[in-house]
Amino acid sequence: MLARVSAAAVLGLDAVPVTVEVDVSFGLPGLTMVGLPDATVRESRDRVRAAIRNSGFPFPSQKVTVSLVPADVRKVGAAFDLPIALGILAASGVLPHREELPLTVVGGLCLDGSLPPLQGLLPIAIACRRSVATPLMFPAANLPEAAIVGGLTLFPVRSLWEAVQVICSPNPAPAVAPVTEPLPSASAEDLADVNGQVAGRRALEIAAAGGHHVLFSGPPGAGKTMLARRLPGLLPALTFDDALTATAIHSVAGLLPAGSGLIRQPPFRAPHHSCSDVALVGGGSVPRPGELSLAHAGVLFLDELPEFSRRVLEGLRQPLEQGTVHIARASKSVVFPARVMLVGAMNPCPCGYFGDVRRRCRCPEPLVERYQQRLSGPLRDRFDLTVELQGVPWQELRESGNAEPSASVKQRVEAARARQLGRQSVLNAGLEGRALRQMCRVASADAERVLAQGVTRLGLSVRAVNRVFRVARTIADLDCSNEVHARHLAEALHFRLPGRVS
Repeated sequence: MLARVSAAAVLGLDAVPVTVEVDVSFGLPGLTMVGLPDATVRESRDRVRAAIRNSGFPFPSQKVTVSLVPADVRKVGAAFDLPIALGILAASGVLPHREELPLTVVGGLCLDGSLPPLQGLLPIAIACRRSVATPLMFPAANLPEAAIVGGLTLFPVRSLWEAVQVICSPNPAPAVAPVTEPLPSASAEDLADVNGQVAGRRALEIAAAGGHHVLFSGPPGAGKTMLARRLPGLLPALTFDDALTATAIHSVAGLLPAGSGLIRQPPFRAPHHSCSDVALVGGGSVPRPGELSLAHAGVLFLDELPEFSRRVLEGLRQPLEQGTVHIARASKSVVFPARVMLVGAMNPCPCGYFGDVRRRCRCPEPLVERYQQRLSGPLRDRFDLTVELQGVPWQELRESGNAEPSASVKQRVEAARARQLGRQSVLNAGLEGRALRQMCRVASADAERVLAQGVTRLGLSVRAVNRVFRVARTIADLDCSNEVHARHLAEALHFRLPGRVS
């Protein structure tokens, strides 16, 4: 007897329909699985057999053949356990015989027949919604995640027994979408805790307003990490589209907490400098999102930037320009979103005190130069704002409560972003080509002269000049100005000043 169950496989951020075909026929008892399953799927033979028996159902003492169609798509993960088990029960006559069950089924199985939370359910729910709203059966622990997709009939189940009851019922009652609380913000630190560092605070405000990349350089204890960790508190909540994409990425990566819904706050990721290029950018034999994609629509903070391997850092160049990560494999290519605000922090030399007014650097000048050159010129060029920090004097540290809080800065950031989106539909960091030239026209001959002098003195590349225009446009938006004036260009050029040794 033959039975078919609709399932799905996740490739990147997309779900591919998979049909689980089960045939129970005369022959030596055993379970054969075909259709390009990986080791996890092949191991489901033992899990499914134990789950069926421990749920009180008989396992057929005949030859069982399971085919996963299409055969040219690699099947990965435990999401096929439940559809395989239901297919076996249907093909062996335990369930009412239907050649094809009228719903999509995904879920793993424990040996006692219960269903653990499933990784990557959100892309499957989105695919079901697009395909004429096919009903979806899935582990009950993933109900808040599946409920994000509206207009979908949901059947959450806690065990194989409950799944059988839903299928046997003539009119099963779908689940009601729960009300979920948004995930807490990744960073609750406030800019009011930062005393001094006027240039660093200003750079954060500009970066948050326009979506720009920023690089902090300074001695240990100058406040580089402290400033970077307060950037998410300046950013507005995610739009629904960005929240849906960020939630899907975390779902595929298995990092979405159980029982949570949409990720409403901009993500903040801070990988260690020992991470590999695959961990940072993404990849693997089965392509998975890296830290760059996990920070999509949020902040990627790379502390001790020169300590990252050169291969890892150079792998960031193209994704930072395009806002996506393309991972190509022999059988399939996937694309992960990677539109982030990159914040880097570095010491100016190995000992950290080159140029510090309080402590003497003991590094030879060639060593300082080699250390700073660990960041290639093209990578440095991708930072819109470069800030050299100095240690804060003790008197300023003693004065607490005088710094402006994040809430006040956030109001200006949101107003500036509203101006940009109303004018050009994208943030200033995303301006390209003709739109960049139109939106960043200078207002006077003085502004043209400031720009010409700055480009000549600093020897800026074309890419760097475009970044100066974008930053100046953001400064003008913070200034509620419709035109880019000389003072806006001067401040933007100030944040392109080269380091002391570069």
